[in-house]
Amino acid sequence: MSSVTGKVAFITGAASKRGMGHAIALRLAREGADVVVTDKFAAPKSMFPGDEGWKGLDAIVTEIEALGRKALAVTMDINVSQEIDAAVAKAMKKFGKIDILVHAGAIRGPVGVPVVDLAEKDIRAIIDIDLVGSFLVCKALAKGMVARGEGGKIVIICSTAGLKGVPGSAAYAAAKWGTIGLTKSLALELAKFKINVNGINPGMFVTNLRDESFANMAKAQGITWEEARKKDQGALANMIPWGRLGTAEEIADLAHFLVSDQSAYMTGEVIVLGGGVT
Repeated sequence: MSSVTGKVAFITGAASKRGMGHAIALRLAREGADVVVTDKFAAPKSMFPGDEGWKGLDAIVTEIEALGRKALAVTMDINVSQEIDAAVAKAMKKFGKIDILVHAGAIRGPVGVPVVDLAEKDIRAIIDIDLVGSFLVCKALAKGMVARGEGGKIVIICSTAGLKGVPGSAAYAAAKWGTIGLTKSLALELAKFKINVNGINPGMFVTNLRDESFANMAKAQGITWEEARKKDQGALANMIPWGRLGTAEEIADLAHFLVSDQSAYMTGEVIVLGGGVT
């Protein structure tokens, strides 16, 4: 029996078909957890060929139930504390507890835009959603775990962009530096409550996070979206010692370890998963 059997996991940023949140939700369900899947949009569009008609959160609930576990889908904006509180209340009403938080919700923002050209609205959106949103989600879920008094697990999806400067993505890098600081600080605050807080720094992965960026590249270069994606990701793969981009399922493997009993003595760590890229 898995150490997460019978646990309830609350996952943000779960609705994208090729997203890390989706993969983590399915992995934890396979390991015996019931899962609350949340996102700002119930069914975000995927631009990958063949993904037309993706049903988002409803489809994920169906997938989880097919695995024999219970699921709940809730739309919420991670930048609005009232919506987070309402989502937590719905989860508590259905399951009576939340043992695990995996915070995967984030936006990428413009790619390749220097700071001197970056619009203020884009700077504020990235910081508000990726950093402030992380604070709000962790605050709400941690508060409940502390009150329950039975420990818990929190995993925050950060980024290798939070380890070094990224030209053309300064706001995203700054926000992810901030989430690393949040992870380490929260781990120290919650250790006495036996709540583990760890993070994952993904390197370069195949997800829906850069769908809009590929659309902009395709338009600028006069090529198809898929051609732009393959061209860009091919160039990125050449920078990775392992020779390829990672998969969302590989993030899910690490997330499962971090919320299982196998990592009981680990807290305040932010693990790089990037095929040697750093």
